[in-house]
Amino acid sequence: MSTLDGARVYDDLPTRRREQRAWYWYEWAQSAFVTTISVVLALPYLTAIANNAAGCPDLADGDTCPNNLSLLGIPLNPGSAVFYVITVATVLSFLAMPVVGALADRSDSKRRWLAGYAWVGALAAACLFFVSGTNWMLGAFLMIVGNVCVIASLTVYAAILIDVAEPDERDHVSTRGWAFGYVGGLVLLVISLALLTIKPGGLETGQIVRCCFLLAGLWWAGFTLIPYLGLKDRPSIEKREAVTFSGSFGQLKDTLNHARDYPQTLKFLVAFLFFNDGVQTVIAAAAVYGQFELGMKQEYIFFAVILVQIFGILGAIAMGRMAASRGAYRVILMALVVWVVLVVAGYFVPSGSVTVFLLLAAGIGLVVAGTQALSRSLFSQLIPLGREAEYFSLYQACERGTSWLGTLVFGLVHQFTGSYRWAIAALLIFFVIGGALLRRVDIARGIREAGNEMPAVV
Repeated sequence: MSTLDGARVYDDLPTRRREQRAWYWYEWAQSAFVTTISVVLALPYLTAIANNAAGCPDLADGDTCPNNLSLLGIPLNPGSAVFYVITVATVLSFLAMPVVGALADRSDSKRRWLAGYAWVGALAAACLFFVSGTNWMLGAFLMIVGNVCVIASLTVYAAILIDVAEPDERDHVSTRGWAFGYVGGLVLLVISLALLTIKPGGLETGQIVRCCFLLAGLWWAGFTLIPYLGLKDRPSIEKREAVTFSGSFGQLKDTLNHARDYPQTLKFLVAFLFFNDGVQTVIAAAAVYGQFELGMKQEYIFFAVILVQIFGILGAIAMGRMAASRGAYRVILMALVVWVVLVVAGYFVPSGSVTVFLLLAAGIGLVVAGTQALSRSLFSQLIPLGREAEYFSLYQACERGTSWLGTLVFGLVHQFTGSYRWAIAALLIFFVIGGALLRRVDIARGIREAGNEMPAVV
């Protein structure tokens, strides 16, 4: 992609297809951290480590540790601690991502920024291997680093979508990439489940979980080589003054001030903040909810996430096809109605009911990937020329299992009620508010205001 008189000019179709195939592989690579670590293993494992640190090493499923951890004199319930960790990671990301995006937009090599963030995050993921006993603080630090790095890498990754796909291609490319990432997540989940089931060498479950952390880090780092080598460098479109990480507040202010000139883009971001926080918190809390509230064994948690991956692949492809005829905007609104139904159903899942739990996982899978992929492609239509990574930095601050409002509410409701059921129920507000705000966005007007080409179906 290049520019001509302020308009984007794209490479020929064969060249775009080659780069799109390379671009898909980063979904496969980062799925190791997002799915195997963030969704399945890390939160229950670190919750158990936090319970150990609080003096509750043998806590029964469904019970809450009566003791608190202490962090800088602040009492923390060990069952809520990991959700506060995610909240901290996202707040830090919100402050840092505008700088990450601005640096990428000013760079002539987005792929190098993508790979750099990925490899630092992969190192943090691999180092979770060393977290054991009561050392929950090390695990918290590494999860913060991993989460910030995955958001940073995905900020650049999403911006590259605009370089490699024309407006009418983006829904298809985005949903296909997301589906490919779910395939990668599924493959690594099956490998991890096999290790936990077989227990090679007589290793204990905790030791195998730590080995899975190491494997996921190596997976993330290794497969990142494919997009790094397969994507092209492109000259920066807009050369502006230098930016540094020390100027994060100033850059954030500059980005938000610039967004005020694009009210529909800003409205979409606010709506996305709410409904995506709900989506991401459901994903992040699923394993903890299943294990500590419903009494599900680790194997059932794995099966549930595998179902989410399988149905996520099917759902992403199906919703991408629906978007081709109805438009991404309408399909997302329909998906949010389904999310409300799923959250209500989740509240009423009986403890120990494996069948209902797995059916709920399948339902989540049908809408989760499509909701996220279409939100990404729809937002790409609303970004003004030359600000792709900078605007996607705001978008990614509330993306991929790092929602801060949702996890904060989930953690606080659990801390005050002692019930994960009420914490799940509290997430309804995010889908209701997000859907209501999204209905107020005029997508066609937003595309015109951003100066972008209007796709065939809006």
